[in-house]
Order: sequence, then C-alpha cells, then structure tokens
Amino acid sequence: MVVEHFRQARFVASASSLAQAPRDSGHEAAFAGRSNAGKSSALNAITAQRGLARTSKRPGRTQLINFFALDDERRLVDLPGYGYAQVSQAVKARWQRHLALYLERRQSLRGVILLMDIRHVLTDYDQQLLSWCRRAQLPVHVLLTKADKLRRGPALAVLQQCQQRLSTLHPGTSAQLFSALKHTGVEQARGKLSAWLAMETQDADMPQ
Repeated sequence: MVVEHFRQARFVASASSLAQAPRDSGHEAAFAGRSNAGKSSALNAITAQRGLARTSKRPGRTQLINFFALDDERRLVDLPGYGYAQVSQAVKARWQRHLALYLERRQSLRGVILLMDIRHVLTDYDQQLLSWCRRAQLPVHVLLTKADKLRRGPALAVLQQCQQRLSTLHPGTSAQLFSALKHTGVEQARGKLSAWLAMETQDADMPQ
C-alpha cells in the first residue's frame, strides 16, 4: 500500500550544501516554502509519523537540507524555509544560493511540493522559487496549508485565484487545499508524490 510506503520514511542525512547531499540517484521529491508555512507538519502528516520532521513555532528552524528515505531509491527532502526567518541577511543569502543550486542541478529531483499558508499566497519568495523551478523544468504541486483557518467557501476562492496566477507563473503547476491538523488533502498529496517517485498508486484514494 502507498501509505505504508510513506510510513517507512526515515531520516538519513542533513546537508548544508549540495556537495554534502546523499548520492544523486533514484527519485526525490522536495518540500519547499516560506518559513512557518508548515513544511515539517506536512511531511509528518503525509508520512503518518508525528515526529519525523521537527516542527517549531519559531520561523527558520530548518536551516539544513534534510533527506528522508522511503527506500533505497526514493527520498523526500525538507528544504530550508525562506522569508522572514529570524536569521542574518548573510544566512538568508546562503540559503537561497543553496536552494537554487539544489533545484537546478539535482538530477534525481522529480518535483517540488511548494507549501504556502493559505492566508499568505504567492509571496515574492514563492514566485522566485517558481521561477527557479520553471527554468529547471521541474514540476510543482502547491499545498495551500492551514486551510482549516478559513471556511470552505473562502478557501476554495483562494485556491481558484492561486491556480489562475500559477497558470502564468509556471504553467502546468497544480494546487490543492491542505491541512495537517485536519488531514485535509493528505491522500491527494500522497498521490502526487507517488507519481513523481514512481511508486504503485493503485491504493491512493484521491486523483493525482
């Protein structure tokens, strides 16, 4: 079953630069997003492991590229958050440099899950990352996180507006509502990841 495959996720390495990353083979899917957008919470929900990725209310806790293996050939990658993290400008610049190198040069990278707080969609940083992915010809799937913070109608309106803008910023990019707290959209996200990672998808409940 697909969900069981995700439950096998285990931490394998942290890297401060691309040179320290695990061997560049197999299939990877990366999680990116503004600081405090909910990347770690999303990873934990998708893998059904409460403590796989460390969460914090302090923005910018994830300062390294963290690799989680599903098996010998498939990995999930937690990228450093960007935006208003309480770190120096020099550290922010270094993070952005390593992010760009990872997105442009990592041969095993099959797609990027871009997380945005549904209340703060498509910031300048998000658009910069989309630009990098577009140049690298990387597919992107957007999770509008913390969707439980809005009522269903307003949440769907934000989703529709986001999809319209994405069609211009990075054509072909898909998007969905997501809540780690309520487990909204978890199966749909797993379906997208399963396709990228060449996993069996017949047990996924939701369409890709």
